[in-house]
Amino acid sequence: MATPRLMRKKKTTNLLTEVELEFMNELWALGQGTVREVLDRLPPDRNLAYTSGATILRILDEKGFVESEKNGKSLIYRPLLEKDRYQSRSLQNLSRTLFDDTPATLVARLVDDEGLTEDDLEEIRALVERRLQNDSG
Repeated sequence: MATPRLMRKKKTTNLLTEVELEFMNELWALGQGTVREVLDRLPPDRNLAYTSGATILRILDEKGFVESEKNGKSLIYRPLLEKDRYQSRSLQNLSRTLFDDTPATLVARLVDDEGLTEDDLEEIRALVERRLQNDSG
């Protein structure tokens, strides 16, 4: 007697690996896409095989970052998480794990970066001032 196939359990993780993030960035830009469409957006020197791209998108589906829908012979992948929500989640994790859950330390490290231009710093100042005005009024 044949045993029933068990459904694959969705992996639970809050963060993406570097290659998963690379694929998510392309899906966020596309809105939705097939394996081929995502691979075509990667830099030419990336040179990933179709099967590797399919595996990465399948893993993203299993982790709950994307959903897929069959369209003919192709699967169409759609992000389930908005990019700005993922950015917030990642920064909160970074602040918690690398900066002792002290956002000011994270920002201090950022603004101490010698690579920032005066324009970058002025933009950061404007963002902080706007946030302070919104919170107080």
